[in-house]
Amino acid sequence: MKTNPNKLWIIVLVLGWLFDFLFWENAPGVNFAIFWTACLIAGFYLLLSNGHRPHPATLLLLPLFGFFAAITFIRSEPMTTFLAYTFTMFTLTIFTVTYLGGRWMRYTLADYVSKSFSLVGSLLIRPITFAAEARKTQTEAGVQPSKYNFMPILRGLVIAIPIVMIFASLLASADVVFNQRLEDLVDAFKLENLPEYIFRLIYILFIGYGLSGIFLHAANASQDEKLVGEEKPLVPAFLGFIESSIVLGSVVALFAAFVVIQFQYFFGGTTNINVEGYTYADYARKGFGELVAVAFFALMMLLTLSGITKRETETQRKTYSGLGIALVGLLLVMLVSAYQRLNLYEVAYGFSRLRTYTHVFLIWIGLLLITTIVLEVLHKERMFAFAMLIASFGFAISLPILNVDAFIVNQNIQRELLGGNTEALDSQYFIELSDDAVPPLVKALRSSTLPDTVHEKVTAALTCIRYDRDIQRNDREYSWQSFHFARVNADKALASVQSELDTFTMDESEYPTKAVSPDGEEFPCSEYYYD
Repeated sequence: MKTNPNKLWIIVLVLGWLFDFLFWENAPGVNFAIFWTACLIAGFYLLLSNGHRPHPATLLLLPLFGFFAAITFIRSEPMTTFLAYTFTMFTLTIFTVTYLGGRWMRYTLADYVSKSFSLVGSLLIRPITFAAEARKTQTEAGVQPSKYNFMPILRGLVIAIPIVMIFASLLASADVVFNQRLEDLVDAFKLENLPEYIFRLIYILFIGYGLSGIFLHAANASQDEKLVGEEKPLVPAFLGFIESSIVLGSVVALFAAFVVIQFQYFFGGTTNINVEGYTYADYARKGFGELVAVAFFALMMLLTLSGITKRETETQRKTYSGLGIALVGLLLVMLVSAYQRLNLYEVAYGFSRLRTYTHVFLIWIGLLLITTIVLEVLHKERMFAFAMLIASFGFAISLPILNVDAFIVNQNIQRELLGGNTEALDSQYFIELSDDAVPPLVKALRSSTLPDTVHEKVTAALTCIRYDRDIQRNDREYSWQSFHFARVNADKALASVQSELDTFTMDESEYPTKAVSPDGEEFPCSEYYYD
C-alpha cells in the first residue's frame, strides 16, 4: 500500500461518503448491513491486492457476520436488534485483529483486552504514520509525487473554508452592498446549508480516517505471533492447593446444605407455593435473581481459582477437579430450580420479554457451566474464554431464531386457550411489542378456533397498533435505506385484515386512546393504563 497510498485514501473517503448517503436523516434498516458489508469487501480488496491473505480460521467469522448483519433488518425486537448490532461489530473487530494470525479461538480475556487497545491505537495513530512512511518509501524509490495527488488540495480546502467564512461574515457586516451580493450567492447555490455540508464533510473525513486505521491494522498488526500468557501465565499460580480446596470445599458444603434444605421448594411445584404464605410471585421471583447471581459469581470464582491455584501432583489435580465437578453439579441444580420458578411465574402471569430472555440465558449459562468443568478436567483452561465466547454467540443467535415477540404472542394466547381463562389475556402488552408481533397476531385473528373474547382482544390490539403506526408514518417517511423486513411484513399483515379492524373505532377524547368495539366495549391502547 505504501507504493500507492492514494488507493487507500480514495477507498476510505468513498466509504465515508457511503456512510453519509446511507445514514443521513435515514432511520436504521438495511443501511447498516450495506455499509459494513461494503467496508468488508473494500478491506478484502485492499488487503488481497497487497498480498495479505486471511488465515482460514479467520474466515469462519464471516458467516457469523452475515447472520448478525442480516438480523439488523429482519427482526425489530429491541434486545434482538441490539445484540445483532453489537455482535456484527464484535465479529468485525475479531476479524480485524486476527486477520493474518487466525488464532482467535485461543484468545483469553487478556488477549481480547490487549487486542482492543491495540486496535484503538491503530485507529488514532496508524494513518498518520502510514502517510509519512509512504512518502519516505516513494522518495527512496525515486517515485515522483503524482500530479493527481488530491490530499494537499483537500487539506487546503478544509483549512481555508472556515477562515473564508469568518472573513466573509465580517465583510458582510461592514458593507450592505457586499452583504446583498453574498446573500444572492448563497441563494443561487443554496449555501444556506453550508454549515450542514461542512459538518457532514468533517464526519466523512473522520470515518475515512478511522477505516484507514482499521485496514492498516489488519495488514500490519494482526499476525497473532504471541498471545498473552501463552509461554508463561500472565499471573503465575500463587495460591496453595490446601487454601483453594478449603475455599471450594466450603462453598460446595454451603451449596449442598442449601439444596438439601430447600429441596421441596425446588421440585415441589405448585404444592409448595403456599408454604409459609408464599404466593406465585414470591415463589417465582423471590429467589430467582439471587440464584442466577450465585451461579454467575460461583462460575467466576471457579475460573479465578483455576488460574491461580498450584496443583503439583496428580492427586491434587483430581481432588480439585472433583470439587469443581461437585460445585458445577450443585449450580446446575440451582439453575433447574430457577428455571422451574420462572415456568411457574409464566403459568400464572404469562410471558414477557424479560422472562423470555431469561429462559434462553439460563440454558446457555447451564451449558457454559458444563463446558467449564469439562475443560478443567481436560486441563484446557486456556479455552475458557472461547467457551464464554461461544455461549455469548449462542445466546445472541437464539433470540432472532426464537423471534421473541412472536414467541410471546403465540405462548400467551396458547396459555389462555389451554387454561380456559380467556378473560386474563393481557392484550395491552401486545401493543407495546415490535413489528415482529404483528404477523402472529394477525394469524391468531384469522384462526377459526379463537374464542370470541380473545378474538375481540386481539382485534383491539391490532387496531391500536395500526393507529400508532399511521401516526408514525405521518411523522416520518422511510427511504429505501431504511428498508426493514419486519416493518414490511407487519404492513402486509395489517392490510390483510383491514376490513375486520375497521369495525373498531378509535376514541381520542382522553388519555390513553381507546379502541372501541362494535358493541361499545373499550380497550385502552396502553399496557400502563391498569398500573
